[in-house]
Amino acid sequence: MPLPPLKAQFAALIATPSVSCTQPALDMPNLPVINLLANWLGDLGFNCQVHPVAPGKANLLASFGSGPGGLVLAGHSDTVPFDESLWQTDPLKLSEAGDRWLGLGVCDMKGFFPLVIEAVQPLLSQPFKQPLLVLATCDEESSMAGAKALAEAGRPLGRAAVIGEPTGLKPIRLHKGVMMERIDILGRSGHSSDPTLGHSALEAMHAAMGELIALRQQWQVAYNNPQFGVPHPTLNLGCIHGGDNPNRICGQCSLEFDLRPLPGMDPAQLRAAIQQKLRPVAERYQVKIDYAPLFAEVSPFEQAADAELVRVAERLTGHRAEAVAFGTEAPYFQRLGCETLVLGPGDIRCAHQPGEYLELSRLQPTVRLLRELIQHYCLGPA
Repeated sequence: MPLPPLKAQFAALIATPSVSCTQPALDMPNLPVINLLANWLGDLGFNCQVHPVAPGKANLLASFGSGPGGLVLAGHSDTVPFDESLWQTDPLKLSEAGDRWLGLGVCDMKGFFPLVIEAVQPLLSQPFKQPLLVLATCDEESSMAGAKALAEAGRPLGRAAVIGEPTGLKPIRLHKGVMMERIDILGRSGHSSDPTLGHSALEAMHAAMGELIALRQQWQVAYNNPQFGVPHPTLNLGCIHGGDNPNRICGQCSLEFDLRPLPGMDPAQLRAAIQQKLRPVAERYQVKIDYAPLFAEVSPFEQAADAELVRVAERLTGHRAEAVAFGTEAPYFQRLGCETLVLGPGDIRCAHQPGEYLELSRLQPTVRLLRELIQHYCLGPA
């Protein structure tokens, strides 16, 4: 069966929903997307291995050529949830509007895979001196389970990895970490007319939030990296829930917050500092405080400015490598020994939003860039 043309590949991937979400009611398998990609790449002569991660969830590792080294072109096969009523087009149908293609995942980041296929096809008749690996992971938008499974397996991948997240075709060598945390405070309820009848979880949370804000101020003085648009670490108090009635002492309160550390900041040390500040609050207000991550953190990422991959990407794109605030799977690839860079055609400003799009003017420059990277790492001298 002939390989579908580029636009038809985009359309098929968009039409195959693969939402990953921490809410089970919204979460979906990604296997149908993995099978599509495996069929296409298999027809081109790639050795395709599907690695199960969880029921209905899998990674795809497709390789052409063999041996150590080589290039990994990587991306995630899942999308965020969507609200169809907020879209002006069908989110699961590739639509064209002016100079853009629209659809869920067209930018972030299913659309990267057809561009990889388009780039490699003319090169497949040449001898590959080092392998090309195409990697599609699961659950990047929720738990990062696919990338974690890869890192835990410990199998070396290649000497360089490019993750096709939306960067506007500018190389990214640094990003902040992502820590999503939860504080649960259990006090004792009682009649509000007599404060001695209870221990207010809400008042204890007020004190805990004050400690978090003070820590944020300390960290923002101690850590600064001007390569980022927001050059300091951020801490956002995202949502709070507690109590049930004005005339009852609040017996339980929960806070969820988001912390974005800079490269060089250790998540374990940040959590230890928070824990240290919460212990006296628990004692002072006679409450129980439970502090834990909502999810395992994504570590901050930094690839050395003088790395071969950074120099090659800067030369091919004409842009100096930059930093972004959002997190990616890059730290997991670094753990497997890859020089790693984030570089893709989409625009992060439209990701995770209704009307997600990809500029048509980015298609051929991306194909050309990927082809040059494959030639450098796979066809050139080892």
